[in-house]
Amino acid sequence: MAYFTCFTGILIRELLRFWQQRSRLISALVRPLLWLVVFAAGFRAALGVAIIPPYETYITYEVYIVPGLAGVIMLFNGMQSSLSMVYDREMGSMKVLLTSPMPRSFLLVSKLLAGASISTLQVYAFFAIAWLLDVRAEPIGYLVVLPALVLTALMLGALGLLLSSFIKQLENFAGVMNFVVFPMFFLSSALYPLWKMQESSEWLYQLCLFNPFTHAVELIRFAMYSQFNAQALAVTLGCTIAFIGLAIWGYDPKRGMVRRKVGG
Repeated sequence: MAYFTCFTGILIRELLRFWQQRSRLISALVRPLLWLVVFAAGFRAALGVAIIPPYETYITYEVYIVPGLAGVIMLFNGMQSSLSMVYDREMGSMKVLLTSPMPRSFLLVSKLLAGASISTLQVYAFFAIAWLLDVRAEPIGYLVVLPALVLTALMLGALGLLLSSFIKQLENFAGVMNFVVFPMFFLSSALYPLWKMQESSEWLYQLCLFNPFTHAVELIRFAMYSQFNAQALAVTLGCTIAFIGLAIWGYDPKRGMVRRKVGG
């Protein structure tokens, strides 16, 4: 019961923070909607998409990028969570949270689940707007894709949590955006099929395959059309577990004491 109460408190806190910062929802949707409405019009002719799994017929570029843009929303929300963790640490609220009698791993995973819930809500808001713009999948796909969305949100949230354990000041966050987020975004299948990248450059294609965000996007893409991608699931799940484990290690107070001693 204590664990449930603790998790509920963390979830409500994150939801209230999100509600008080409703501009986060607008900013989270503006970027993907620009790609969907504006950039897609220009890229449609240049990046015409052939028949590739999971699609069974030719599709428009707008249909292709919707799963990728869903991933982009969760990617940036994961980094936003990272920023809020750094802010909480500077303000002292993170110290209060981590000194509670609950296990540190439980507290961090609870924050991850709360952040994943917010990311998933943002994605469904994007799906609703895309539906109004006549960019649609099968109705059942929006239900089938839910586990893939949650897993992707957990992976990206865990990555953000891991990064926050190493970022000591808010000023350093811009560097993370430049050297982590944008390479993950552009070196993936979110905006263009991998075979297009392979035609252009083999080594860039290999980088895209190495990028866990590529597999997360493909997991979402296949799930939206009620299909299963075992490789994408294995990579996304494996990276999620690895990132969570490293994030918990990063917030280990013993490691922090060692670092302070070394620094002193």
